[in-house]
Amino acid sequence: MTSIIPALGLNLAVLVGVVLLLWLISVKIRDVSFIDAFWAYGMAIMASVSIMQVAEPGMLAWAIWGLTALWGLRLGTHLFLRWRREGEDPRYARIMGKAMNKQGMSFATAALIKVWGLQLVLLFVVCLPAQLGILLADGAAIGQIAWVGIILAIVGIGFETIGDAQLKAFRSNPANKGKVLDTGLWRYTRHPNYFGDFCAWWGIWLVAAQTGWPVWVAIVGPIFLSFTLMKWSGAPLLEQSLTKNKPKYADYIERTSAFFPAPPKK
Repeated sequence: MTSIIPALGLNLAVLVGVVLLLWLISVKIRDVSFIDAFWAYGMAIMASVSIMQVAEPGMLAWAIWGLTALWGLRLGTHLFLRWRREGEDPRYARIMGKAMNKQGMSFATAALIKVWGLQLVLLFVVCLPAQLGILLADGAAIGQIAWVGIILAIVGIGFETIGDAQLKAFRSNPANKGKVLDTGLWRYTRHPNYFGDFCAWWGIWLVAAQTGWPVWVAIVGPIFLSFTLMKWSGAPLLEQSLTKNKPKYADYIERTSAFFPAPPKK
C-alpha cells in the first residue's frame, strides 16, 4: 500500500508549485479570474499525481482517477475558453479592488492571499476523497457502493455538461440579451451546472469510500463543496448579480427550484 502522508505531501508540493507559477502569470496580466478554470484542472492534477504514486492501481483506483480527470478536464476547458472569450470576471475584480483600495494591498499580494492561497487550500481539501481513494485502493475491484457512486458522478458530469451547453447557446444568440434562460434543464433548476458538480463529487466520494475510514473522514470535501455551491460563493453571489441586472430573474426565482431539479411552479 502507498504511504499516505508522504504521497499527500508530494501532491501538496506539486499543487503549491503550479499555483505559484499561475500566480506570477496572473500578476503579469493583472487578471486572476482564470483561477476558476484551474480549480477544475487542479483536481485532475491531484488525481493524476496520486495515481502515479501507486505501484499497481486496480480498477477502483482507475475509476476514481477517470471520473476526476473527466470532470476536471471538461469543466476546466469550458471555463478557460469562457474566460478567453469574456475576459476578467467581475467577481474577482471586486475582490481585488476591495483588497487594494480598502486594505492597501498591492495587486501581487492581494492575488496571492485573497485568491490563489485561499483556493489552494480549498482545492486540496475538496479533492481529498479522490486523492485518498486512489492512494488507498491497493488494486481493489469495484464494489456495489462504488458502482452507485460511478453512476451518480456520470449523471452529474452529464447534467452540468448539458446545462453549460444550453447556457452557451442561449448567450450566443443576440436576441436573448437581457432575457432569462428558463428552458431545458434550466426549467427545472436555476443552477444545473452547480447541481452537476454536487452529484459528481458526492459520486466520487462514494466510489472512494469503498477504501475505508480515511475517505469517510474526507467527507468534509463534498460537504464543503455543497455549502460553497448552495450557500456561499456559488448560487447566492450569482443570483445577487442576476437579480440586479435582469428584472425578470425575480419571477424566475419564484417558479424555479433553487438547486435540486423539480417541476416548475405555476
